[in-house]
Amino acid sequence: MKTIIRQGRIVSPSEVYEGDILIDGETIACIGRNLETEGAQVIEAKGKYVIPGGVDVHTHMDLLAGGSRAVDDFYNGTVAAACGGTISIVDHMGFGPEGCDLHHQLKEYHHLADNKAVIDYGFHGVAQHVNQDILDELEGMMEDGVPSVKVYLTYDRRLNDAEALQVLKRMKELGGVTAFHCENHEVVEYCRKAYRESGRTGPEYHAKSRPNLAEAEAVARILNLARLAGDAPVYIVHLSCRESLEAVLDARKKGQKNIFVETCTQYLTLTEERYLDKDGLKYVMSPPLRTEEDCRRLWEGLAAGDIQVVATDHCPFNYGKEKQLGRDDFTKCPNGAPGVEERMSVIFSEGVMKNRISINRFVETLCTNPARIYGCYPQKGILQPGADGDLVIIDPNKEYVLTHDRMHSAVDYTAYEGMKVKGQIDLVMQRGRIVAEGNVFKGQRGAGRFIHRQSLDNA
Repeated sequence: MKTIIRQGRIVSPSEVYEGDILIDGETIACIGRNLETEGAQVIEAKGKYVIPGGVDVHTHMDLLAGGSRAVDDFYNGTVAAACGGTISIVDHMGFGPEGCDLHHQLKEYHHLADNKAVIDYGFHGVAQHVNQDILDELEGMMEDGVPSVKVYLTYDRRLNDAEALQVLKRMKELGGVTAFHCENHEVVEYCRKAYRESGRTGPEYHAKSRPNLAEAEAVARILNLARLAGDAPVYIVHLSCRESLEAVLDARKKGQKNIFVETCTQYLTLTEERYLDKDGLKYVMSPPLRTEEDCRRLWEGLAAGDIQVVATDHCPFNYGKEKQLGRDDFTKCPNGAPGVEERMSVIFSEGVMKNRISINRFVETLCTNPARIYGCYPQKGILQPGADGDLVIIDPNKEYVLTHDRMHSAVDYTAYEGMKVKGQIDLVMQRGRIVAEGNVFKGQRGAGRFIHRQSLDNA
C-alpha cells in the first residue's frame, strides 16, 4: 500500500519545510513536492505539522512494584501511547526475583509484551545486583537487542557506588548506555522516617522527604563515577530540579562527554502545590513534583539543548484503588503516574505554542534524540527516505480541554485534568498504517514489533 501525505509542514530537528511524503509499504520512499503515485491513498495536511512518530524511552507497562501492579499492560498502555502520537516505547523492566540474571526479566517482558503491544517496543535491562556473571551477561543482552541497562540508587534493589562503577565500565566497553535513577537513598529514608514518626503523613510530605539536593547529590556522584570510568555514557532519567541540571552543566564545563539528560512532562508543567489538593495522592511519584522555579529552569535547559529528552515515566496506578493505600501514610502509596498519552500534546501546547521551545526542539527531544541515544535511529525518530513510515499530523489551530474521558489508558485519572491544550493530533501512522485518527484508535492488538536496538557504536 502506498500513501502520500500532501503539503504538510514537515519538521526535522533543524528545519521546517512544506512538502509531500510518499510511504511505500512500511517505509518512507520519498520526500518532495507534487508527488504523484497511481493508486496511492492521499492524506491532506496543508497548514498542519507533520512530525516523526513520538519515541518515549521511559515507560513502565505492567510493572509490579511491591504489592501493586501498574494498571496499563502492554495493550492498554500502547493504545494510549498511539492515540497520543507515540509510536515507539522503550520500557524499563521491573525488578525480578532476588539473584536472578538479566535475561530472566527479558524473557518475562517478552511474555508480557509480545502479541499485545500495538506499537513498536524495546526494553531496558535492569541491574539489581552485580557480580562477574552479570557483567559478562551485559554483552548477551546487547546481542539480544537491549544495549541499555538501568541502575537505581534508591529502593531495595539499589546498587552501591562500586557496583555502579563496574556497570559503567563494562557498558562503555560494549558501546552501551547506563541509565540512572538518581536519589540519595539514605537521605530519603531518613526524611521519610522522620516525617512518618512525627505524624506528618500527608502527600505533601512525600515531596518534602525527597528534596532537590537529595537528587542533585546523586546526579553529581554518578557523573563523577562516569568520568572515573573514562567518560562512560550515562543517561540521567527524570531529572526534576535546577540543582541537578546545574550539576550536569558543571560536569560538561569540565569537559566530560557522553552525558544524556531526560526530564518528563510532569516536571515541566506541574508543581508541588498539587500535593495540597484533596486528591494529592495522584501525584505521588519519585522524584516528586517541584517548584515553579524548577519548571522554569527545566524549560530553559530544554530550549538551550542542555536536556536531550522529554519522556514520561508512565507508571499508572488507580487513584480509587492502589493510590488509596497511602491515604493515611504517604510512604505506603505506590509511586507513579500516567502520562504516555498526554506527553506530545501537552509539550506541544505548553512548549511550542507558548514559545518556550521551537517546533524543531520539540521534534528533537520527543522523537529524534531518544531514538539516537537508545539505538533505534534512523529507523525511528526522523522523517527521511528509508525510515519507518511513522508520523504524526498536528493541527496547531485546534484547541480542546484535556480530560480523563478523552484518554485511552486503563487508569482512572489524568494528572493534567482541565488543562487547555492548543494543537490537536489529527492522525498517527506507524509503518505506513493509520493507528489513530481523530482520537480514535484504529490499530491492531499485537501489531507492534520488538525493536532490536543497536549499540552506540553501531547506531
